[in-house]
Amino acid sequence: MARAFTSRRVAFVATAGVLALGLAACGGSSDSTTSSSAAPESSAAPAPGEPVKVTLITKDSTNPFFVAMQEGAKEAAAAQGVDLTVGSGKAEGDDQGQIDLIEQAIARGDAGILITPISTNVNAAIEKARAAGLYVIALDTPTDPPETVDITFATDNCLAGQAIGQWTAGWLNGEKATIARLVIFNDRMVSVDYCRDNGFLEGLGVDVVDPTVMGDEAESGTYTTGAGGDYEWVCLEATGANQEGGRAGMEKCLAANPDINVVYTINEPTAFGAAEALKAAGKTIGTDVIIVSVDGGLAGVEAVKAGEIQATSQQYPLLMASLGVEAIATIANGGAPPQNTSANGQFFDTGVKLCTEDPQDTVTAAEQWTAQQCIDNAWG
Repeated sequence: MARAFTSRRVAFVATAGVLALGLAACGGSSDSTTSSSAAPESSAAPAPGEPVKVTLITKDSTNPFFVAMQEGAKEAAAAQGVDLTVGSGKAEGDDQGQIDLIEQAIARGDAGILITPISTNVNAAIEKARAAGLYVIALDTPTDPPETVDITFATDNCLAGQAIGQWTAGWLNGEKATIARLVIFNDRMVSVDYCRDNGFLEGLGVDVVDPTVMGDEAESGTYTTGAGGDYEWVCLEATGANQEGGRAGMEKCLAANPDINVVYTINEPTAFGAAEALKAAGKTIGTDVIIVSVDGGLAGVEAVKAGEIQATSQQYPLLMASLGVEAIATIANGGAPPQNTSANGQFFDTGVKLCTEDPQDTVTAAEQWTAQQCIDNAWG
């Protein structure tokens, strides 16, 4: 798949036989600028002259990743004549907000829903939508179980985690890893959270007991990737995946052990907060301690270039959302549904690259790009 990304436009070519991208719907995108006078009963083709209706539901509307996803969906909807409704939970963790938006999409007679599911608490509402005839696509975060939705468009989050873990092992080159783990939640298990976190540990070469549970591995032992060495994880702090949470979580970790030299962060806003706390503690990032992350937004990969983040896995939210809008419009107009492309056959893989200014021979999970290459392909 050939891809070029900017903050304003997304260009893509779908693999032959995977997605049919010639759509014929009419209308406009919304927050909400176009509406139809009579809603279709299900995801069948809309009545003549009426647009295909799609709802995008993100976890929140402030995280740059989800803002970029909304932009990608709006651009695709405008290009395809889809009537798009955009909504989100009030904050990361607002299950009920997502459930309410799913109910509204059903009542509106939408053809389909794109959703970044917060947790399994939204599964019943998703199943209700599918029973009503809506085609439901998960974006970025797979549902648990995956078959709760019709298909998922996502980065392989486990692979993204493995790439930064492998990079970390190379950077350590046998040195002891004293690790801080800054996750979204530590009181519930969400697929994007445990997949990235456990992927990081697996990439480092730490034995993971249950890949769907965080924190059940040995608190100390040896890592085996690269030169191998000893490890100790100091903390598993919930951050809400935001900058303030990242700073607060890092402060707690440093209070537990000021000798931390590896910081894993769930995303780049969390990484920015962690960097603030580390600097306030007198740490030199890139020398005393490294920060690794997942996202690949413009601010994040610029931070890689500046040495504030040492490695981050880049994903492509504009592509996820754009392909999702097109897929639902295609199906509503009688076209074929998309097919899974991932190695495990459970989702449509939108790709991942590892962004770093210090490539390591230990990395096999993803192609390594320079910060500038990632900037040229960044969102946000």
